[in-house]
Amino acid sequence: MKNEKGLDITEKAYWVDKGQDMIRDRQRRINRAKNWKFDTVATHGLYDLQQALDYNNGSIMEPVYLSPAQAYHNSAEMEAGLAYEMPNWCYSRIANPSSYFLEETAALLETYGTSIEAGCIATSSGMSAIRTATDPFLVYDSRYPKPNIVTSAKVYGGTFQQFSVRRHQEEGIEVRWVTDPANPEDWASKIDDNTRFVYGEFPSNPSLSIFDIEKVADIAHKHGIPLIVDSTCASPALTRPITRGADIVVHSASKVIGASGTSICGLLIAKKNIPSKVGCDNMRSDFATWTKFWPFRDNGPNINPMAAIMILNDLRTLRMRVAQMSRTTMTVARFLENHPKVGKVNYPGLESFADKDIARKYMSLVDDGEPLFGHMLSIELKEKTPDDSRNARKFYDNLHMIWRATDLGRVKTVATLNAISTHQQQGEEGRKLADIKASTCRISCGVEDPVDIISDLSRALDTI
Repeated sequence: MKNEKGLDITEKAYWVDKGQDMIRDRQRRINRAKNWKFDTVATHGLYDLQQALDYNNGSIMEPVYLSPAQAYHNSAEMEAGLAYEMPNWCYSRIANPSSYFLEETAALLETYGTSIEAGCIATSSGMSAIRTATDPFLVYDSRYPKPNIVTSAKVYGGTFQQFSVRRHQEEGIEVRWVTDPANPEDWASKIDDNTRFVYGEFPSNPSLSIFDIEKVADIAHKHGIPLIVDSTCASPALTRPITRGADIVVHSASKVIGASGTSICGLLIAKKNIPSKVGCDNMRSDFATWTKFWPFRDNGPNINPMAAIMILNDLRTLRMRVAQMSRTTMTVARFLENHPKVGKVNYPGLESFADKDIARKYMSLVDDGEPLFGHMLSIELKEKTPDDSRNARKFYDNLHMIWRATDLGRVKTVATLNAISTHQQQGEEGRKLADIKASTCRISCGVEDPVDIISDLSRALDTI
């Protein structure tokens, strides 16, 4: 069998040429999706009728490909595929159609409303997304013998541990903590010629700390290094850091993106042509694709195909869920702020929030413009001494409807005491850096009626 160019199916050139057709078709679908609204992109991604008819027996919904590897027509196709000279699924540790459906949709949503093109890698967890995003910048390079990273101290406890223990203690990489992320000078003062990347959460878990993404990106870029942002608690429905200057965004998609709570998943989204002092030109020009083909392939933090489709199904309704959850959280935050047994409420939508102007600059409901600030808040219960947690524990132990767990971003409201859960292992000194007190309680509001959430909180507060 030959194609219109006279190339035979047994020639590698035939399959390379076919691969170019596949790339052009993908670009056509990307260009079409760039003209859609957010909810349409979230619903369809790049999966269309022609793909369904050609490859998936007409299935309207993206199928789950529970297969480790694909079969090839012949040795020529295998050779072209495994040399990365044509798109293919080769092995699910590298690529799988189910994870591809999720990746393409996530990349489109993070660059929504712009001409920016990005790639995405779906990983087995949010922590593996962070590791995958940061590993390539920490390779040995004799020009920079003492690598360091600059990161906000106000990050999720697992991230703190990955940087503090895995990177610093075990690998000898210096970690420079920014304790006042809202102050650009704090970031600038920490960066030098050996800094490999800058990292922050927007907003942070659980203190809701934020920073000016554009200003910090400018600082990083002046030094020729990338800004990596964990935007888990905002999601692309409220904030899209890549469109504001960030180079790479990571998500624990197990949270609000996958709000049903069925799967663990991470996402890494990187725009094309990122700055870096180290690495090859291909890494800079298309970080996500290069990373998937090489270090990701070798390290193996891939997502299970079933989990990818479960997350994708939740992603379709992201904007409407985030809208309801955010409005509910604002109502709950106002109630708690006025309660006599609550010492402080951290929520970007409140007038009392120190960096409310930054929040309003970056956080609003996509395609709507309504200022909304997410599903998560934290409170500090009034205690007899700063290190006390007796009131916080009594309040927490008397929640009935609200779930006591370490989770967040669920359709069900969940609360946790961070000092004894998500941030326990980083120790007292680490918690002070992150401004997490013994009395801190993080509350992630779901889609329940706010009247019922407030009723449960009120009854628990009455027990103090």
